[in-house]
Amino acid sequence: MFLERKNNGDGRDWQPSATIEHLRIRAQVLKTIRDFFAARGVMEVETPLMCHTSVTDPFIQSIPVLFQAHPQEQEQRYYLQTSPEYAMKRLLAANSGAIYQITKAFRQGEIGRFHNPEFTMLEWYRPQYHHHDLMDEMDELLQLILNMPAAERKSYAEVFQLFLHFDPHAASLEELAACAKQQGVVVAENVTDRDTWLQLLMSYCIEPQLGHDRPYFIYDFPASQAALARIQPGNPPVASRFEVYVQGIELANGFHELLDAKEQRKRFEHNLRERQQLGLTELLIDEYFLAALAHGLPDCAGVALGIDRLMMLVMQRQTIKEVVSFDFERV
Repeated sequence: MFLERKNNGDGRDWQPSATIEHLRIRAQVLKTIRDFFAARGVMEVETPLMCHTSVTDPFIQSIPVLFQAHPQEQEQRYYLQTSPEYAMKRLLAANSGAIYQITKAFRQGEIGRFHNPEFTMLEWYRPQYHHHDLMDEMDELLQLILNMPAAERKSYAEVFQLFLHFDPHAASLEELAACAKQQGVVVAENVTDRDTWLQLLMSYCIEPQLGHDRPYFIYDFPASQAALARIQPGNPPVASRFEVYVQGIELANGFHELLDAKEQRKRFEHNLRERQQLGLTELLIDEYFLAALAHGLPDCAGVALGIDRLMMLVMQRQTIKEVVSFDFERV
């Protein structure tokens, strides 16, 4: 017996979801990106799409795959990578110098107007850069690709003050909940985590207003949202991290990268405890990555940019399926 997939359309489901003209534009944009980095002496690299483990972040779910070395051997679980970050940092620790990659990435449960389970990511790393240096370079790339003016830049605290009139670093849980209610953000369950409230307010109340005339950079996130970024001491301490928005769309996320292997292990272990509490898949910590950090990652900044969302902006399309050759419904 052979498995069959039902044809849910009108007999034209074999055709690409994007027009051929849009795919030509996509090819030209990718060439422009490669030329941009070639002119700056940044080396293009490739890293594996499949790994024995994946990111521990409880809010990013990986897609597992089963591998057999030989047909009769027991299957081993691997994961399609959500980002090439760990492998690229291993190259940096091996003295690669500045590198970039245009690659496929995969995430479980992400499908919609701005999401496809398989998507294209541009990621690059610059030794001896901090996150403000990388914002400068990102701004140059966006001006080139989108033909927009130089970006506006504000700190995380400044955008909350501007749009919601409170200090996100000092606001209590009760104040955050009250602001959400006032803004009409309805939450079905009791939320007791400050970062969840902040992310809800950012997503529903602030992001839609950003970057309509030019790109909008937000930097210096709360230390609790550092992910793989280093933390700047101060009152309050903040994460050396930035995000980029254009026409209300989150386009990129960048860090002044954490170099401390012991601190990174602590963050991974904290993530694993969160995953356990949420009943999520248990994952191994990527020891290869931590060994690279322990060996010595150069002082560097890195950023990941969603190519498909960038293409939506270039072509003025409303859905991601209009800018990829075959969206998830056609694979």
